[in-house]
Amino acid sequence: MQVIATAGHVDHGKSTLVRALTGMEPDRWAEERRRGMTIGLGYAWTTLPSGERIAFVDVPGHERFVTTMLAGVGPAPAVMFVVAADEGWMPQSAEHLAAIDALGVRHGLLVVTRADLADPGAARDQAAAEIARTGLGRVEAVTVSGTTGAGLPALREALDRLVARLPPPDATAPVRVWVDRAFTIKGSGTVVTGTLPAGTIRVGAELGLDGRPVRVRALQTLKEAADTVSAVARVAINLRGVGRDEVARGMALTSDEWTVTDVVDARVHGVEARTLPREPVLHIGSAAVSVRLRPLGEDTARLVLTRPLPLHIGDRALLRDPGARRVAGVTVLDVRPPALRRRGAAADRARELAAGTPDAGALLRRYGLIRARELFAMGITADAEPVAGDWLADPEHWAALRHRLAEEVRSHDAAEPLDAGLPVEAARALLELPDRRLVDALAHPTLRLEAGRVRGPASAGLPAPVADALRRLREELKKDRFHAPEADRLAELGLTGRALAAAVRAGLLLKIADGVVLLPGADDEAVRVLAGLPQPFTASEARRALGTSRRVAIPLLEHLDRRGLTERSGDRRRVR
Repeated sequence: MQVIATAGHVDHGKSTLVRALTGMEPDRWAEERRRGMTIGLGYAWTTLPSGERIAFVDVPGHERFVTTMLAGVGPAPAVMFVVAADEGWMPQSAEHLAAIDALGVRHGLLVVTRADLADPGAARDQAAAEIARTGLGRVEAVTVSGTTGAGLPALREALDRLVARLPPPDATAPVRVWVDRAFTIKGSGTVVTGTLPAGTIRVGAELGLDGRPVRVRALQTLKEAADTVSAVARVAINLRGVGRDEVARGMALTSDEWTVTDVVDARVHGVEARTLPREPVLHIGSAAVSVRLRPLGEDTARLVLTRPLPLHIGDRALLRDPGARRVAGVTVLDVRPPALRRRGAAADRARELAAGTPDAGALLRRYGLIRARELFAMGITADAEPVAGDWLADPEHWAALRHRLAEEVRSHDAAEPLDAGLPVEAARALLELPDRRLVDALAHPTLRLEAGRVRGPASAGLPAPVADALRRLREELKKDRFHAPEADRLAELGLTGRALAAAVRAGLLLKIADGVVLLPGADDEAVRVLAGLPQPFTASEARRALGTSRRVAIPLLEHLDRRGLTERSGDRRRVR
């Protein structure tokens, strides 16, 4: 399916044409039929000769309903521009064309109606020339009479050709449906409608409605129930978890992959940014939001929205000056722009934005580190492999971080020789990293992670006096492996406090309790000795077998219990 919006001056036959093509009545309200003109948005659909189904969004042409017109055209990928042969080009024709151009609609068809009332040639030629000066370029033109039906077969064939030229939708893209209608169905609850330009919606899916979680209870497209609807499509979505009075046109129903923001930097098309009003209205999809505009450069501006919207980099929108009835197109360049605090910051920012719509590389250079899902929520997909988890890194920034980490480890080891190896959390804080996993990833290949510390080539070394004392203690323990030195002997050797802790961290001593140290592997050797005793055994029997004191035996046995090498039952133990 494809969706096509109508456009054109009031009373030029848009609704009559849609009715003739579809056999359906697009004007929904009795007030519309009484007044003979479209006030709200109308919807109708038909099947083309190729078998392709298309839905029309019929918009009002009157200048008083320009906001409604923009709500209908905004999400549609193509437009059917209607001009009456007997009236020709009119003021709202020009205003609608300017809006279509500003919104970035690039696919269209010109239809000259009322060919039964006047020669369509002059109206066709002028309209085609006006359209050719916009981004739509030269479009195919068809002349018809909605009343007599003349030209309708040719129009259907032209619509087929238009649809064939439209870019294929991405059914895997993030979902964003701008709500253009909301109502209640008895027994079902709240229903919203809109155009699905990309992505897929499934029954049971959880979406966000202006940030509020809601669940899809049921789906319809063209009044047919469906479990799944993929773009492009007109959809009616029955929502669970929200009341009708909590939904309004201009809200957005989205999947998670959007940045909800109230500040954006944008490129302005067609006019100088400084000539725009300071408080225009931003139109995107069916939303109309007042903004404060701050020019940055000749064609760039910062927009502060009065309410946040789900946006992507590259989104096209329209700025409208309600007083002067003037419009300008904008392209979103940044959905998370930096603050402008210092003098000259706006000019510097304008120079940055002059490079164009940023890609993944540009954003990585700006942020240094960013999660892939955050980048995707900005509308950007990166080809780079994550450095840790889903963290992406700018290569130059990553190399600089690795160099800084090595320097911090060297500085730490030089300042704290008895505390070798920089704790991971300290490294994270020093480098201002948002995730400990990034430290792990940086600690390669010249650095290594051991026991929660980042160690360099020299991190294992101990000061010469400590190393000498440790050598003497190890010689003593080799003669009597379970005779842990008393506190006064450790003090005599200078192995107290930080010096003793450094030896334990380096794996050169085994600490089994405060003030009780043995050689590494002494616990495994103790298990071999205890396995030779009749099982189970008492603490006294273990002490005698190990040839040590109760001061050492009790904490050693508790250490073996913690390791799961022995198990205790009452006052007896057995080797597991």
